[in-house]
Amino acid sequence: MSVSEDRTLQESTTTVPPSGIADPAPLGLAAFAATTFLLSAANAGWMNSATTAVFLGYAFAYGGLCQLLAGMWEFRNRNVFGATAFSSYGGFWIGIGLWAVLVAPHATTLQATHDKGWILLTFAIFNTYMLILSTQVNLAVFGVFLTLEVTEIVGFIGLLGNHATIIKASGIIGVITAVVAWYASAAAASRGLAGGKIRFPVGPALVR
Repeated sequence: MSVSEDRTLQESTTTVPPSGIADPAPLGLAAFAATTFLLSAANAGWMNSATTAVFLGYAFAYGGLCQLLAGMWEFRNRNVFGATAFSSYGGFWIGIGLWAVLVAPHATTLQATHDKGWILLTFAIFNTYMLILSTQVNLAVFGVFLTLEVTEIVGFIGLLGNHATIIKASGIIGVITAVVAWYASAAAASRGLAGGKIRFPVGPALVR
């Protein structure tokens, strides 16, 4: 979430010594993208020949642990926005994993559906103010939060209303969210290559 050309400028004009830690944003965004893709593909109905629970291990290990680590490193880099985003969504995936293991097996199908709806509603509220703040980062990061906002809103509407078509639509939008996050990850990684000549554009901040 720190994919910002302004960040480099800020670091070069302050007297704060460098932390010695590389930008964790490419890792955090990639972890978010992959786990979101797996869950969204299942919700979209694209995994009829799979277990549809393929996301579960990655909710703990990649979307959860790796994002949480990225968030902690962002705290070390004094990037409060990135730290809050990565840590929160790392916790989101770990929480989803724990719910799937500890709670879902003891719930009815309707209860489990409503549980997931309330979880998405909770994170849609969180994501709303993060979306507003992301307008000050760049277009790539704003795109991640914008598509995620739509995914979460459509998702909790479908889950709380138990509408299969709307749930499927949220899955398709979630796949789009994952693709946008992968692009933001690639853009951040391209800026982390010393002397690298390939740079993916991220666009300017909407609010300066």
